[in-house]
Amino acid sequence: MNSRASDVAFSEAVKAEQRRLGSRGQFEAMERGRGWPSTVTPDLAAILAATRSFYLGTANAAGQPYIQHRGGQPGFLKVIDDRTLGFADLSGNRQYITAGNLAENPRAFIFVMDYARRRRVKIWGSVRIIENDDDLLAQMRPAQGNAIAERVILFTIEAWDRNCPQHIPRLIPVEDVETLVQQLRQRIGELESELARTSGKRGE
Repeated sequence: MNSRASDVAFSEAVKAEQRRLGSRGQFEAMERGRGWPSTVTPDLAAILAATRSFYLGTANAAGQPYIQHRGGQPGFLKVIDDRTLGFADLSGNRQYITAGNLAENPRAFIFVMDYARRRRVKIWGSVRIIENDDDLLAQMRPAQGNAIAERVILFTIEAWDRNCPQHIPRLIPVEDVETLVQQLRQRIGELESELARTSGKRGE
């Protein structure tokens, strides 16, 4: 049987559960059709360019999972080529759980959650940690902030899938709210000044 990109998530045990619970047919239809992509499409590139936050999942050799949050300004998660994503690994609490997991198990998972637009993207793949490459580190380092970039994480995509917005609460970043509030305040000021001028002319 030919392997499909979705097999990275749909193991035989998962497929058995899908059959038992009645959803296998719809996923078989998906697999016979376009299936899950395994490269960066323009749609995915646009989502990643706007990403401010994602979760990186890893597991050690014993299978113990760990999820680490990564955040930054839009563009901090970069598309290197049609199969590779990259970002700078910034200095943090120095536990190095993710680095340790990847040293013995390179398989990883990225979960992108965009609360403002109510969308989520799941990306399966594997990771390489690049150290002592100053040129690559300079390319990946965020332009804002003064955090120390220790190494580069390169994520090779095996498959990805985009979920529906069901059950995602709509949350808006405080920076966006502050910008909108400032714009409204400026407009209110302009309208108040215009009203004052109009009232003054009527009183002449």
